[in-house]
Amino acid sequence: MATQSAFHSDEFVYVGSQDQLKTEGHLVATGAGAASGIVVFYHDGEVYAVDNRCPHMGFPLNLGTIKDGILTCHWHHARFDLKSGCTFDPWADDVQSYPVEVRDGDVWLNPHTNGMNTAERWKCRLREGMEQNLNLVMAKAVIALRAQDVPSKEIVEVGATHGCKYEWQSGHVIFTAMANILDYLADHDQFLALYQGLSRVSGDTFNQPVRICLLPLETDQIEFSTLKRWSRNFAEVRNQDSVERSILTAIAMGCSDAQVADILFAAATDHFYMAGGHTLDFINKGFELLDLIGWEHASLVLPSLARQICSAERSEETNAWRHPIDLVPLLEEVFEVLPDLVTAGQGSEWDASTELTGLLLGDDPQAIVDALKDAIQSGATWAQLTQTLAYAAALRIARFHTKNEFNDWITVLHTFTYCNALHQAMKRAPSIELARGIFHGAMSLYLDRFLNMPAARLPHQRRELDTLPGNREALLDGFLPMLDKQHQVDNGGAWVYRYLSQGYSPDEIIQRLGTALLREDAEFHSFQVLEAGIQLYEELKGTAEGNLVLVAVARYLAGHAPTDRSSLQTANIALRLHRGEDLAADDVEEEAAD
Repeated sequence: MATQSAFHSDEFVYVGSQDQLKTEGHLVATGAGAASGIVVFYHDGEVYAVDNRCPHMGFPLNLGTIKDGILTCHWHHARFDLKSGCTFDPWADDVQSYPVEVRDGDVWLNPHTNGMNTAERWKCRLREGMEQNLNLVMAKAVIALRAQDVPSKEIVEVGATHGCKYEWQSGHVIFTAMANILDYLADHDQFLALYQGLSRVSGDTFNQPVRICLLPLETDQIEFSTLKRWSRNFAEVRNQDSVERSILTAIAMGCSDAQVADILFAAATDHFYMAGGHTLDFINKGFELLDLIGWEHASLVLPSLARQICSAERSEETNAWRHPIDLVPLLEEVFEVLPDLVTAGQGSEWDASTELTGLLLGDDPQAIVDALKDAIQSGATWAQLTQTLAYAAALRIARFHTKNEFNDWITVLHTFTYCNALHQAMKRAPSIELARGIFHGAMSLYLDRFLNMPAARLPHQRRELDTLPGNREALLDGFLPMLDKQHQVDNGGAWVYRYLSQGYSPDEIIQRLGTALLREDAEFHSFQVLEAGIQLYEELKGTAEGNLVLVAVARYLAGHAPTDRSSLQTANIALRLHRGEDLAADDVEEEAAD
């Protein structure tokens, strides 16, 4: 390989003689600006210059082959137009090209690139990566955008505007959840959170049909109450197109986000615990995504949720909610008198969340309903009730015993994320209709009771708690290595509790929980539990209850680790390429001993 050290003259650097280039076929100019040098090729009487690293995985392009103006990398056979650097294989990305001149028999190179490596270019590559489900391209685009100090909001906006062209799915929830908690994560994990979210949206939408975009009704003379009634009636008969047009009309008429949320939340609670709690959760996430990227995208984002409302299973149609105890008439009787209960509680103040938590975790549905009715009549606000309900659901996870089947984790997780979504929704658009969700969540909590029989001991009830380190650094440093092994559910919860009970700042242990999630090929619900746990912990921070919420998160994540970590491997490849590392180089430290 012919390598030349370049020296400068104005903007150009000297590479070598034209005769030498013709003889060698190529010269590599080091110190010319590119991390691995710039390779100058002689082909068919012309001179060309490109970055010497294949943009796919960094293989030296001077080891490639040129035929008919096409440069082929021998590692994965990515092909590039030698003149422009543009690739014929989108998974590989374009290679950077450079101006080059021949002056009096000498070859001169301008290390300033042809075309700008702008944020807009990388946004375009991110869109293309999502459209074609190219994980490495998405990872490299996120790294490049963050390196150019592009705000996270703009990266999220790219993902949202792509993803919401399709029906809302679990990937959209993961994406929004991770965007919500970016500020709680370490810098490296912020990249992973964006990458994981974007790749999940891409995976869900790849090769799926784009939604047919409908238009709002051509009128602004409809009362809000009428639109709300229409939407609920259309959802009742599972008429998705009509629900979409009603939503679009409300947006076009200038209804506020709270009003549009009220329409959708009412439809989602007209039936019991729809889709195992996912329907309300997904709708809430749609509004949280708009909080991140702006209400101007409402006409794109919110119609993508209509299918979740119209196609969802209704729990009153399932055996568990009807037998051996029919929970439906029990709740319907309460719903008839909810307005009266609220009126009775006006002017009173309620502060009995601890007592209510114990009752919510009981095994008598009538007693649970009565406790909620008493709380409302005593002046409990909707937000107080939803927060208490969410905390009780977190305790189900904190007390989940590993004697249960593994898949039962998801059952208690569904209740927790539903109750947290209900709490967030209630703060956004409180209503009598949405308050029905409190009772739906309470009955789901009741149905989960057998998953706490026996109940796993909470960390402060376990003898081995005192055997754990008390030192902050030891607790932080030991947490992630512990989760490199399976069956660390109780240990995971105990380490987090030990750390928090010592009075250390929660920020660093939350960061460790983020790392524990984002290094794994995590399933959908693991992303949900981290975000919901952080949201609830923020309201309960500094209390014993808040500590147990993070214990629940740690136990769930520990129960689902370790995995193959293939997503992390792709992300690390992208990071190494960004740093200019030579992935094709031999690592002498890996040499086997004699």
